[in-house]
Amino acid sequence: MSNAPQFTTLGCRLNAYETEAMKAMAEAAGLRDALVVNTCAVTSEAVRKARQEIRRLRRENPSAPIIVTGCAAQTEPATFAAMPEVTRVIGNTEKMQPATWAQMVPDLIGATERVQVDDIMSVRETASHLIDGFGTRARAYVQVQNGCDHRCTFCIIPYGRGNSRSVPAGVVVEQITRLVGQGYNEVVLTGVDLTSWGADLPSQPRLGDLVRRILRLVPDLARLRISSIDSIEVDDALMEAIASEPRLMPHLHLSLQAGDDMILKRMKRRHLRDDAIRFCEAARRLRPDMVFGADIIAGFPTETEEMFENSLKLVEDCGLTFLHVFPFSARKGTPAARMPQLDGGVVRERAARLRAAGDRALDHHLAAQQGTQHDVLIEAAHLGRTAQFTEVRFATPQPVGQIVQTHIAGHANGQLLA
Repeated sequence: MSNAPQFTTLGCRLNAYETEAMKAMAEAAGLRDALVVNTCAVTSEAVRKARQEIRRLRRENPSAPIIVTGCAAQTEPATFAAMPEVTRVIGNTEKMQPATWAQMVPDLIGATERVQVDDIMSVRETASHLIDGFGTRARAYVQVQNGCDHRCTFCIIPYGRGNSRSVPAGVVVEQITRLVGQGYNEVVLTGVDLTSWGADLPSQPRLGDLVRRILRLVPDLARLRISSIDSIEVDDALMEAIASEPRLMPHLHLSLQAGDDMILKRMKRRHLRDDAIRFCEAARRLRPDMVFGADIIAGFPTETEEMFENSLKLVEDCGLTFLHVFPFSARKGTPAARMPQLDGGVVRERAARLRAAGDRALDHHLAAQQGTQHDVLIEAAHLGRTAQFTEVRFATPQPVGQIVQTHIAGHANGQLLA
């Protein structure tokens, strides 16, 4: 008996979103008995893990066709085509086209090209695939943007995702309205470079315009959340929404990457240390309960101990709560890979110190919540998240998908206790 294809997702939320869209297209095409790996290319380690996952799948499924797609397939198609375990390699554009999946039904191993990876830079539009959300029945993710026009020296992602493309606001509102009608209480806007949304659309609207339009036209949406943003690109309309829209969640994840001006310049970032601090101060003035997450890279080429200390101090200077720490990993083809590299042990040690600072910041945040009341979106019977995206553990089962008001009794293991 034929089985539906099995999907493995590596990497970001956008990849997870696209996996759900691929599942729908593969199911509509009638594809059976295949294994699909949606890869990530953000670091060399991510590519290594993709290859490791493919080999594991082959050991456990000796005869099933294996289809590899995603950012690593887009940036390194030859790497995966050379693996004997791999049946087909398809690019990031091709994976989102129904015709790609339809042609695999009669011809997965036959005459069609084994590698289908076109020039991602030639793509000019992003289709908004209407899916019913994923993860839990509590929160849905809506892709509003793809690609990136910037060229940070450490980043391979523009070559996997292409240039920035935006989904029109009307399409976004239509999808969110549909999701709310299906019972979702929270929607998260996702993209590769979210704050660039609108630059390629007529009249060049900004992300803040989209946020305010969603909240105005979908009055039944309880909570709107935005994922990772570039703080230097935040527009006035978004700042106004932060100040005046209680349904916009008080949690922003910032793409900071470093806290030293020289390293930021060598990364080809568009902000300086003081810009980041000023943004956090301004957002917190407008919304006193605002919390920040951030991406920070440890051990970037040429980083001295003094430069690293500036990144370490940024945790306190910006008042960061949730840290995503990345030990620097050279990506072939990027300018940073040609810069003088640090010793691997130094990189790992600095990453550990950053993570420890992040743990202390999170503990401080959790301790400050003791005795307070929070509206918590329930993700699983015993787990939910506050508006600030802090995890809450419940002793008794709660109604999944609902927002419940709860008293915070304490905290443990990085979670609040209700």
